[in-house]
Amino acid sequence: MATVEIKNLNNEVVGNLDLADAVFAGPINEGLMHLAVKQYRASLRAGTHKTKTRAEVSGSGKKPWKQKGTGRARVGEIRNPLWRKGGIVMGPQPRDYTAPLPRKMFRAALKSALAVKLRDKQLSVVDAFSLADHKTKAFSQSLTKLGFDRKVLLIDHEANPNLWMAARNLGEVPLMPNLQLTPYHLLNARHVVFTKAAIQALQEVLSK
Repeated sequence: MATVEIKNLNNEVVGNLDLADAVFAGPINEGLMHLAVKQYRASLRAGTHKTKTRAEVSGSGKKPWKQKGTGRARVGEIRNPLWRKGGIVMGPQPRDYTAPLPRKMFRAALKSALAVKLRDKQLSVVDAFSLADHKTKAFSQSLTKLGFDRKVLLIDHEANPNLWMAARNLGEVPLMPNLQLTPYHLLNARHVVFTKAAIQALQEVLSK
C-alpha cells in the first residue's frame, strides 16, 4: 500500500495517508485513458458548424440564359455550386460529437490516470485549503511554498468560497470538486493537489 505525506500550506508535514491499492496500484491502461480524454474533448465541441447548400443560398432559380445557341456553357441556376456565392457541396452540417463512455471504462481510466500521477510523483495532499481571506497574492505565495508554479490542479471536497475567489485569478490553477474529476483534467495538469478529505472521498467511491 502506497503512502503519501500530508502537508499544510506552509509546506510542513503534518501526517501520512495510506492510498488504496484498488485505486492507485492497479494496471495502467493507456488505451482507456486515451479513449476517456478523446471522449471528454469531443463533448466540448459545439457542433454548430454549418454551410449552406444550393437550396439555402440566396438567388433566383430562374435559368440565366437559354440552353443552346449562345456559345456559353449551359447552366440551370445561379445557385449551383460551380458559381461564386453558390451552394456548398458536402459541407459541414450541425452534429452532436458526444460519445458516451461506459461507467466501468471511465472509472478504470480515472484509476489509471491517478496511478500515473502517483508514479510520476505529481500528486500531493494537503490537510485543507484553510485561507484567512480570498486574496490571490497570499494564496499564490502558499503555492510557491509548496513548490508549485503553474498548471496545478486543485481538488477539494466541499465548497470553499475563499479558495475559489483566490484561485480564479490564477490562469493555470483550476479548481474543481473531487467527484467531477476526469482523466483529462488529471493528465493535463503538471501537478495535482488534493485535500485530505477530497482524496479520501474519491478513494471510497472508486474502491466500490
